Amino acid sequence: MSQDGGKAERTYPLYDSLFLKAEARVSKDLTGAARVKVYASGPLVHLPLIQDALQMFDGQIAACADREELCLSTWIPPIPSRAFSRMAESRMQAVLGRRTPDQVTISITEECPNRCSHCALPNSGNKLLLAPQTVKDLIGQILEMGTTLIIFDGGEPTLYRELPELVAAVDDRAISTIFTSGAGFTASLARRLKEAGLYAVNVSLDSPIRSEHDSMRGREGVFDDAMQAIENALAAGLLVDLYVVLRRENMQELQLFYDLARSKGVHEITFFEVVSTGRWSERQNTALLPEDHALLDEFVKKTGESGEIRIFSVPEAYRRFGCFAATSWMHITPSGQVYPCSCYPQSWGSIFEEPVEKIWQRMNAFPYKKSSVCPMRK
Repeated sequence: MSQDGGKAERTYPLYDSLFLKAEARVSKDLTGAARVKVYASGPLVHLPLIQDALQMFDGQIAACADREELCLSTWIPPIPSRAFSRMAESRMQAVLGRRTPDQVTISITEECPNRCSHCALPNSGNKLLLAPQTVKDLIGQILEMGTTLIIFDGGEPTLYRELPELVAAVDDRAISTIFTSGAGFTASLARRLKEAGLYAVNVSLDSPIRSEHDSMRGREGVFDDAMQAIENALAAGLLVDLYVVLRRENMQELQLFYDLARSKGVHEITFFEVVSTGRWSERQNTALLPEDHALLDEFVKKTGESGEIRIFSVPEAYRRFGCFAATSWMHITPSGQVYPCSCYPQSWGSIFEEPVEKIWQRMNAFPYKKSSVCPMRK
């Protein structure tokens, strides 16, 4: 353990090769938050892609840190771990132009008690779901392809009876997380998922105001479900991300979102911009305006410098790295169709007809890879 300015530091290795060496040093700031400082050297350190990756965490708050592990984000495997090493290596391979589906979202069921206005996967009424063995086979395929983050989504994935079995099928080559509205995320399920190896829970929120959130979700009581889900997840020892869906109508609530996240004790808050897809596809001119993006950027910068919990801005990540669809992200629907991401409803094949790796390779022709603007928001 080194010393810096009288503050105890802990050091965690990020990458170590002849061409790039990087480490993260973590110390507590005046608020008690674990603040990350990244140090890197080597011939590749000045490459733009490497610089952007390192700057995403340099000076930022970690989701959590202890003597054994550093969790930079609920979206990133812990350090050290086999999953993180695989992810770091795939990012290095990306410098050479190799695509790896680091993140795969699997919508295991379309069943859901809510009717969200902006749902990207509206219920077809056919009670579609992927059989447990089908999902386990799929998990095996994508782990072999290099995936390091597997997200179970829906519908509402907590309503899928065999969810703990699916989580347990993800070995140490990757981390697993779930997206939930909070419905069905009981204390018992939280404990079972933790025991099965779940890494983190993303709890979706449209407004920090109960009535507004319930209205967006189409069901009274879903705000309370979300708040209870956060408590259940934390009590089970899971990492928790409050996943905020931003629209023009809630841009003035950024501070309220953050205050709620801090009061609940979550590890991270993610800001995501609503997409014109699914039930929201008929909405016109819904993308955030330039002044909205400026407001978000200023809030993230100011709060990130003096705040207490980690903030992840997806719009900022888009600007740094371009669209992740078909580059490092892939989505599987309850019918087995393979999309470039969950927001772009274009099938490139079916997992029931051919290996998913073949579909991923075909997806190299997706025209919007690394686009600086989401094609669904144009």
